[in-house]
Amino acid sequence: MSDAIVELLREYGTTIRALIALSLAATVCAVVGCFIILRRMAFLADALAHSMLAGVVVGYLLMKVAFGIEASGVGMIVGALLAGMVTVAMIGFVTKVSRIKQDTAIGIMYTGIFAVGGFLATYKPLASQVQVDLYHFVVGSVLSVSDADLWTLTGVTIVVLGSVTMFYRHLKLVAFDAVMAAALGIPVMAVDYLLTGCASLVVVWGVGIVGVVLVVALIVTPAATAYLLHDRLERMIVTSVLLGISASWLGYALATWTEVAPGPAIVVVGTLQFLAVLVIAPRYGLIADRWRRVSRVPQVLLEDVLLHLHRGGKPSVTANELSREFVGKPLTARRALLALEDSGFLQTLPDRSWQMTEKGQVEASRLVRAHRLWETYLQRVGIPADVVHDTASRLEHVHDSTAVGYLDDKLGHPLLDPHGSEIPIAPGSHATGVQLPASELRPGYVAQVVGWSGDSFSASPLPLDLQVTAQPRGDDGKVWVFEDRSGQRYECDHDSADRVTLQIVGAEIEARQCIAHRHVADLS
Repeated sequence: MSDAIVELLREYGTTIRALIALSLAATVCAVVGCFIILRRMAFLADALAHSMLAGVVVGYLLMKVAFGIEASGVGMIVGALLAGMVTVAMIGFVTKVSRIKQDTAIGIMYTGIFAVGGFLATYKPLASQVQVDLYHFVVGSVLSVSDADLWTLTGVTIVVLGSVTMFYRHLKLVAFDAVMAAALGIPVMAVDYLLTGCASLVVVWGVGIVGVVLVVALIVTPAATAYLLHDRLERMIVTSVLLGISASWLGYALATWTEVAPGPAIVVVGTLQFLAVLVIAPRYGLIADRWRRVSRVPQVLLEDVLLHLHRGGKPSVTANELSREFVGKPLTARRALLALEDSGFLQTLPDRSWQMTEKGQVEASRLVRAHRLWETYLQRVGIPADVVHDTASRLEHVHDSTAVGYLDDKLGHPLLDPHGSEIPIAPGSHATGVQLPASELRPGYVAQVVGWSGDSFSASPLPLDLQVTAQPRGDDGKVWVFEDRSGQRYECDHDSADRVTLQIVGAEIEARQCIAHRHVADLS
């Protein structure tokens, strides 16, 4: 048995070492790559890869001059770390002291430091001291990985994965939201330097396998592919590692079969993996995106359907009825009804028809409110009466609560639209306990005065703690009228009513029921 193992190692030792090295490198590259992708530092990884040439050359020279020994893995690591830190520091310095943006600073610094490495590596007085094979530096040399290199790579893998495990929470928080991480007391700059250090270690040995240009792909591509498949970081990391290892092994097999350098073949396979996932990813792939675009019902149509059902007053509706009455296409009508059901606005009945839920009624009321406010606005600015409704039907889809509230305030909180229909109140705005400006209180509601936004409360038209009932407005809705329990009436204009804060106590039902008739009389 032992003889067979020895024979196997003798015959396939180079391949086994290469596959082990590729697996280790792919693992650490994928793990670090996930944080680099989330931190949007892919370009910085490219900068580290290029600056490593200068780091390796300086590391060789330091080992030779300071210790009188030839190049070693320790010299490479030290030099690469120094070069990475210097690159990051220079990028930060240039960005901070000038108007140059980070992407431009990265382009300047990494090419400059890379050129320094090339200069030192080809400078004749130093060339004899620097043992850098520039060809293998570009395309990698996984087949020349020695046992010593393998042990060093194992150590680097342990250090990087150990660092990521130890500071996983900090790396995760900084990757997703650096501002929140800083607010929680996490040293974001230190975490970035930790990630840079890990990336530098990964780049050192990634360059030896796939080359300086392609090591960035080994870091970024598997992580980016996994990012298309998962929303959770833990799953993204596991998938990224599996993709990296599979790309490495398949790329090595492809390189052996085609007799090309393994580095480019590995990256080609990784890129093909990415393109395949980009097309077929179940959530973020091109096919899924196209299907969503085809099957998605426009929001405007959904709101139009909801308004149609609300105005129709029917207890329920089927897809066929909706298609005949409003939508036109049965499939589109069914999709619209299903989408509204998913949103909780409709519910399915046993006879396969749909009826509006309480939530749907509230949403429809909100849309009607926006429509009638827009009609009022259009009538105020002089739009012809025969086109007011159609124009408002397009504008009603601008129903953001802030925008509608602003429009309501500028119009003086009208109660009726140009056709004499009551403008619904904002959902929830008149619930018991809610505070609102007195100008928004509808007739028939009872409220207590709780605040005044002026300089002195003595200027308020309503005394503090007074309980009042809103009455029909006077002077074509320009005068707000309130009445206390004793029957005393208080009148104020819009600006004064806007400054008074009331808290809803309840509503007088009879007063609310006659509001529309009394206002029609006032308008006439």
